[in-house]
Amino acid sequence: MKVLVIGAGGREHVIAHKLKQSPLVNEIFAIPGNDAMSKVAQVHSEIAETEHEQIVAFAQQHGITWAIIGPEQPLTEGLTDKLEAAQIKVFGPNRAAAQIEGSKLFAKELMKKYDIPTAEYTQITNKQDALTYIQSCEYPVVLKKDGLAAGKGVIIAESYEEALSGVEELYQEEEVIVVFEQFLEGEEFSLMTFVNNDYAVPFDCIAQDHKRAFDGDLGPNTGGMGAYCPVPHIEDSIIKRTNDEIAQPIAKALVNEGYSFFGVLYIGAIITDEGPKVIEFNARFGDPEAQVLLTRMESDLMQHILDLEAKKPIQFQWKVDSVVGVMLASKGYPANYEKGKTVSGFDLDGQYFVSGLKKEQDIYVTSGGRVILALGEGKDIASAKAKAYEAVDKIKSNALFYRKDISDKALK
Repeated sequence: MKVLVIGAGGREHVIAHKLKQSPLVNEIFAIPGNDAMSKVAQVHSEIAETEHEQIVAFAQQHGITWAIIGPEQPLTEGLTDKLEAAQIKVFGPNRAAAQIEGSKLFAKELMKKYDIPTAEYTQITNKQDALTYIQSCEYPVVLKKDGLAAGKGVIIAESYEEALSGVEELYQEEEVIVVFEQFLEGEEFSLMTFVNNDYAVPFDCIAQDHKRAFDGDLGPNTGGMGAYCPVPHIEDSIIKRTNDEIAQPIAKALVNEGYSFFGVLYIGAIITDEGPKVIEFNARFGDPEAQVLLTRMESDLMQHILDLEAKKPIQFQWKVDSVVGVMLASKGYPANYEKGKTVSGFDLDGQYFVSGLKKEQDIYVTSGGRVILALGEGKDIASAKAKAYEAVDKIKSNALFYRKDISDKALK
């Protein structure tokens, strides 16, 4: 079987690494991939992930059986539709179903219609109404710009002044929809769920991401500064409730509304006094959650995709060990940062997954905001954390920063 992985980040790196372990897979290709993926895939960086026609032609010419789409952009722009029209099987929802991530408003309206637990919200389409709203709303309040924002289009305003700054930032274009949400207090976690229309199979191992840039969950939102799994202090009963009250109902809601979803649905949830509630949906694996979950997964990812397609039972198998991943990012991220800074000291044997590096004359230099994830595995979270930071310490660069408290919530 020949498999094509679409995307260029750490999530796609770990997907290709995991597929390499499958006896079902003969060849792996990556478009555009990154230089670090060349050990596990044939990288074709000459094609961009936005060049859909070239991707389809490549898949046809190379006899691709399955395409696995990692990032949100190609999904919301309809790459799945085009590949399927060319008789290429795709793990990743079509354009219509990918609205569950592509539009915050679409997701909120769907949850409201089907009584799926989430924060109360209101949509505001112009700056003047937003300025009026923030004068009398309850604080904290969450501002979410409709559409894709690479994990950074969310502002948690603790005060009127912060909300005012958020409105000025988000309403810079004429046609903008911003969802203003009630702030939910509680602990967050990430549940990946395999979905084939009304057949939904949640992972029986959850992860916890760290969205804020700095220690203690301070600073701006990012695409994720680290993750770990399992999450021992969140009880199985919470995972069961999330499945019963969120995962199964949202899969059925999509079917009822005429959307055909095939792929992985990321449920970003929070534990409130009333039980788990949805913060966000993604129409693909989370990043960096994918890196820790697929590292811990012992069973065959490709076999799981085939079983999902056939609606057969999916039996996950996991390592006994815990996994902690720490993201190293360019200084200045998620705002302005410099590229082209040298990074060395790491190998590519499964302990590091690359998000933003490229090779120049056999030297890796930074090419993005989030740069490389260092992983540690151990008998418990504490030992996995220690090994993850040992891996961090091996990386040589003066251009990166990282959080020092990844997984600490599990150690209290």
